[in-house]
Amino acid sequence: MARNIQSLERAAAMLRLLAGGERRLGLSDIASSLGLAKGTAHGILRTLQHEGFVEQDEASGRYQLGAELLRLGTTYLDVHELRARALVWTDDLARSSGESVYLGVLHQQGVLIVHHVFRPDDSRQVLEIGAMQPLHSTALGKVLSAYDPVAHSEALEADRKAFTDRTVCDLESFERLLDATRARGYAADVEETWEGVASLAAPIHDRRRMPVGAVGITGAVERLCQDGEVRPDVIAAVRDCARAVSRDLGAGRF
Repeated sequence: MARNIQSLERAAAMLRLLAGGERRLGLSDIASSLGLAKGTAHGILRTLQHEGFVEQDEASGRYQLGAELLRLGTTYLDVHELRARALVWTDDLARSSGESVYLGVLHQQGVLIVHHVFRPDDSRQVLEIGAMQPLHSTALGKVLSAYDPVAHSEALEADRKAFTDRTVCDLESFERLLDATRARGYAADVEETWEGVASLAAPIHDRRRMPVGAVGITGAVERLCQDGEVRPDVIAAVRDCARAVSRDLGAGRF
């Protein structure tokens, strides 16, 4: 059985201690509460402070939780709420379309799949929650890159790898593609990431009208496309789903 890493356990205990108090704590208080030498406690605090998880008040020298920890917590809550709000609508989309439905968010220069509804048939399928997709070639990734400034920057800075001969890698062409995505309100991927596979996605907005994710549908090209383009009824269904989730998040009408 693998042993726990002591320094991480101590850092976690320190964060819990700071989270449980109503005031800032000094170095001596933290060290004595956790049974640590002052030097050890100070080293851990300094690392946590460097990463933004802890802040030190300049006047008193006391410590409190930092903004980075709050940001991570808020991100978790946002994703949790996004999934909860999307459950019914993504189930309906999978049932009406007969295809797989994915919910994705920006994460570490890619798209993190946070919800996956299986294609409603008897075929063998693999749950892809937690899988990562590229920003530049997938429908989910292109939607996020078009609407989220952070995703846009990361897509431009990333190595835009060619997965098939249809993948758009050139910077100027990619920017034009994002312009088109914003103009029409959705993005398509027809064999740009996987041969024989097409997908379509639309953005989800929150109550601040900020992009918080994207919902998409994926299936075989022969089922989703007609004359090389995604069928209009598929586009309408995905956009309706995205609007419905956005409304449930408080975004109002789009």
